[in-house]
Amino acid sequence: MGNCLHPEQVDTSELQFILDNWNLTDEDNISYENLDYYSVEAAAPCHSCNLLEKFSLPFFILAGVLGMLASSVVLFAILRPLFHWQICHSRAILAQLAVGSALFSNAVLILTPGLNTARSTALCGLGSWVWYTSAFAQALLIGCYACLNPNLSMGQIRGLTLGLTVGLWGTAGLLGIPVTLASDVYNGVCTLPSSRDLEALKYTHSAICFIIFNVLPLALLTAKGLKKSLNKGLGPWVSVLWVWFIFWWPHGIVLIFDTLVRSKIILLQSCPSQQILDVISDLAEALSVLHCVATPLLLALLCYQTTRKSLPSLSLPTRQSSHVEVSVCKS
Repeated sequence: MGNCLHPEQVDTSELQFILDNWNLTDEDNISYENLDYYSVEAAAPCHSCNLLEKFSLPFFILAGVLGMLASSVVLFAILRPLFHWQICHSRAILAQLAVGSALFSNAVLILTPGLNTARSTALCGLGSWVWYTSAFAQALLIGCYACLNPNLSMGQIRGLTLGLTVGLWGTAGLLGIPVTLASDVYNGVCTLPSSRDLEALKYTHSAICFIIFNVLPLALLTAKGLKKSLNKGLGPWVSVLWVWFIFWWPHGIVLIFDTLVRSKIILLQSCPSQQILDVISDLAEALSVLHCVATPLLLALLCYQTTRKSLPSLSLPTRQSSHVEVSVCKS
């Protein structure tokens, strides 16, 4: 969460007062809600910021490099088909998913903690924008792919590919603006600083992440269930790409829960509770980073499954056409 990265923003006497009275009982006539000096930002000593400190640099670098290599290989295979990969439906969407994974891998390398201690605010904002824009675009592309396939392919309608590409990526870019404006650098680490002036941007970003990473897959599942129960078609097409949301689901939940804590809708009355939230937040971020390695594998698996189903159906017409050609030649 990054609050402990800004200790100079908190008054020492205020911190000591909060620490001394964190676990007050009702007999002291001071309640958690009436503590005027309390704020989540001022509770910096109660935060756990060392979970990934020793392993963050090699973890981020390894994930970014592997994600870049895997995405490049899959993108090359989709754009310049090998074997029978051209049979894959909506190759344009699959190629954009590979591009989004590659962009995220670049953002991982840019924002790796400790890799560049002289990082500027502009570079931090750009990295955060690429980080979340690529993630939002991938989520929207997977939703679009589920709705289009197998009944409709983007290549079947003229102009559909360009329109969807501009619309989805444009939407993702706009959704990434709040986190870009809220990002800043402290001690060489790109983070979301604890500032009252940026609370609206941070809350907006948390809401966007919750809608994209949590509400969208739930909506797809609900639509699939309703269509099937009402016998009105198959609904969204379920594919292996839906596994992608597993990597981002905890991130959206943690962000919205953290927002509720900051706005004091949910009250954490002990330091261990806050520390557990920080640990879960770090684990959710690590899981979301791993998606840049998993996405190319999911794309490769999807294309393999598609070609395996399509090749037998294509082999029969090919054999029939060869028999016709032989008979024509004989006549």
